Amino acid sequence: MKKQYSYIGISFIILIFGIWAVPKIINSLSQPDLDVIGTVQPFSFTNQNGKTITNKDFEGKVYVVEFFFTTCPSICPIMTENMIKIQNEYLGNPKVGIASFSIDPEYDTPEILKEYASNKGITKPQWHLLTGEKDAIFKLANEGFNIYVGEASEVEGGFEHSGFFALIDQEGNIRSRKDENGNPIIYYDGLDDKGIQMLKEDIKILL
Repeated sequence: MKKQYSYIGISFIILIFGIWAVPKIINSLSQPDLDVIGTVQPFSFTNQNGKTITNKDFEGKVYVVEFFFTTCPSICPIMTENMIKIQNEYLGNPKVGIASFSIDPEYDTPEILKEYASNKGITKPQWHLLTGEKDAIFKLANEGFNIYVGEASEVEGGFEHSGFFALIDQEGNIRSRKDENGNPIIYYDGLDDKGIQMLKEDIKILL
């Protein structure tokens, strides 16, 4: 009789474990793998509140990086609108941050960035609009992230840059999901709803 009770007890434990574990296993199998494609180089710039922000301020946080400028007449308004969707998705979560580096720091002073933030509805305390030495910002973009930025006098606005967003994990690694062929997408399209949805999902995975 005691053996029978012990078998019933063990069976009950196995059943409870199965109820708890199976959905987690299924969920983990359905989530995309996120490759490490690089490490964020150290940086130090000034945010819209006049505070010095470095990569160390993002340690322990999942964050998204973009390169933009406030007077951009083309893709930046779309990028900002889509980044606000990321902000709103994780507005109350201090473990999610955003770093927006201005590629026109001579114009985009902290005061200009603060006004831009107010006009665009940027309210998340962990969203830093960053300005500083132009050469350092260009180097961080072109060499640190391999996200192209450049001056172009023939282009309206005077600068060229991509609309990509980079996803960074809590240890400062640049992360990326894979495409249907198993290759990392590297960056997320900040101009496309599909790219923004993927970014939301992958932030959740890293958290």
